[in-house]
Amino acid sequence: MKEYPIGLVPGPVSIPANIREAWLTDFGSSDLEPDFFELYAENQSLVQRLLGTKESVVITSGEAMSILWGGLKSALKPGDRLLAVASGLFGEGFADMAKALGIETEVAASEYDSLPDPRKVREAALRFRPQMLTAVHCETPSGTLTPLKELGEIAREIGALFLVDFVSSGGGAAVNADENQIDIGLLGSQKALSLPPSLSISTIGPRGWKAIEKVNYSGYDAYLPWRNVPEVTAMPYTHDWHSMKALHISLSSIMKEGMENVFARHSRAAALCRKAALEMGLRLFPVSEDICSPTVSAFYVPEGWTWGEFDEALRKRGLVVGGNYGRLAGRVFRIGHMGSQADESLVVRGMDIVKTVLSEKRGKKGVD
Repeated sequence: MKEYPIGLVPGPVSIPANIREAWLTDFGSSDLEPDFFELYAENQSLVQRLLGTKESVVITSGEAMSILWGGLKSALKPGDRLLAVASGLFGEGFADMAKALGIETEVAASEYDSLPDPRKVREAALRFRPQMLTAVHCETPSGTLTPLKELGEIAREIGALFLVDFVSSGGGAAVNADENQIDIGLLGSQKALSLPPSLSISTIGPRGWKAIEKVNYSGYDAYLPWRNVPEVTAMPYTHDWHSMKALHISLSSIMKEGMENVFARHSRAAALCRKAALEMGLRLFPVSEDICSPTVSAFYVPEGWTWGEFDEALRKRGLVVGGNYGRLAGRVFRIGHMGSQADESLVVRGMDIVKTVLSEKRGKKGVD
């Protein structure tokens, strides 16, 4: 397996040494030991602080896609309606997933390089009357950050659940789940929390639980069996104690640094990345820097390069960044400055390599 000294991918991010130490310890059975349930409860409390909620927190094993599916299957049934607010691939993905579950869907979309218009979302919501409105806070392929407050208000106005994917923003930007009236919130461990893709974290409010009880879904990715964990010291399946310990280390580190300081560090790293990129002639993908995410930046592949050529040239110098998906594949690349990678010195090293690679090609053209 190849390794790169400078990793600026948009997740899974590099894992700090103190977090990796969690896997050097032998634990007892998470099914039986009181210590595990104490750890679970402590992590719930820390997540509540991080995400700005007083409501329930459910922490399950598995990559975040498990709760994207689980959130839909737990709270909706075939024949229900879902309005997907989308400014990119993952926002539209909610509609695709819902269709596969027999749910009637509609998409309130913007171009991938911009944000949804709340007025158009409200018009669609009043006409379509969905049971659920979904949104993606950080649309990672596009590098944008969608404001959530107005969308939460629209969901409340029409009596719909508000489900939000903040997989790539939670821990790197303020989520404020309660203030934004999020009924079901979704977070992954492999982004700003700097863990492997081994845990999924959900916030669930009273309206979310009410719908979940009504649907009564009982699959592996169901929320309902987790409702009373850890008060009831039994779980639907054996949990990942090592990842839960790593999560505790990550969350404790964030609290020690201070959440506002962590968010500011992400913003500084993002600003530095984009400033350097623009100065060397790269084009920002979003129409305005004002709508960019503090956790990931998206740029057009530079003129005169294919994505494959550019990626190979960066890797030869020890830098790995992220390509893209769908209609952005081959056109737009991404630099992840989230979690452990929200480090100004790391970003400077990475952008210096980008500059060198671009300069070398320009120099060759001059010689030719």
